[in-house]
Amino acid sequence: MRPVRTLAEALGAEVLVLDGGLSNQLEAQGCDLSDALWSARLLADGPEQIEAAHTAYVRAGARVLITSSYQATFEGFARRGTGREEAARLLARSVELARTAGEAVREEVWVAASVGPYGAMLADGSEYRGRYGLSVGALERFHRPRIEALAGAAPDVLALETVPDAEEAEALLRAAEGCGVPVWLSYTVEGGRTRAGQDLAEAFAVAAGNEQVVAVGVNCCDPAGAGDAVELAVAVTGKPAVVYPNSGERWDAGARGWRGDMAFDPAWALDWAGAGARLVGGCCRVGPATIGALADGLVAERGGGTG
Repeated sequence: MRPVRTLAEALGAEVLVLDGGLSNQLEAQGCDLSDALWSARLLADGPEQIEAAHTAYVRAGARVLITSSYQATFEGFARRGTGREEAARLLARSVELARTAGEAVREEVWVAASVGPYGAMLADGSEYRGRYGLSVGALERFHRPRIEALAGAAPDVLALETVPDAEEAEALLRAAEGCGVPVWLSYTVEGGRTRAGQDLAEAFAVAAGNEQVVAVGVNCCDPAGAGDAVELAVAVTGKPAVVYPNSGERWDAGARGWRGDMAFDPAWALDWAGAGARLVGGCCRVGPATIGALADGLVAERGGGTG
């Protein structure tokens, strides 16, 4: 159902379970995601598939759904011949599809509108490197129209996610100012630093003192090091942490495929929650079964009930 509390209010009371990777669930449903728009293509060509993927996560126990707008940009849609008015409508549809899926259960379900980094629009894996050669101002101008379109669809929060460096985080936060929707900021990291190689404490500090930011943390990273990042995010910002690592496999941008073995252990969610995470889930290659196990473990830890 639609939430009766704000996300910030809920985070003050409990740990909320995020969903997992949308693309892997769509592929499990038989969808072809080879297009440069990735899962965002289905906003136009198969919205029922996106709603079904969201529903799979809700049934698994997710109480926060991240929309299919990660790789949806005005520039990306334009390359497919989609005008700005229609692109804005498709961005709004991403929020509507998640909202509809959330209304299928009796528990509160929040919708997080995904705002991916500039590199996601390039579709060449550069979101795992950052440092695009653009100024903070140029990145802000790129992100603002999409943020405004998504905010206009009334999500519960904007997920500024998979951010590879602190400069883009600054640009995203500037672009979100005045949009009327709270945000969370989530970096993709490696070896205790941003993907661009910056000190992670300094990167988290970009969000410190910003009242619009309701949570800070990491996503689309190795799950083994996520706990340290959670502790650092809480220590630096004093805010709840958000954490949703990928499966532990690594994305090969050249081959457009995943390499390595699954390493995500749902039991780690208890450690992350103990370190201050209040939004806990999975990213790429983490599916509904794993999210279900994660949700069950959190429920068992607090002695029953729902989140």
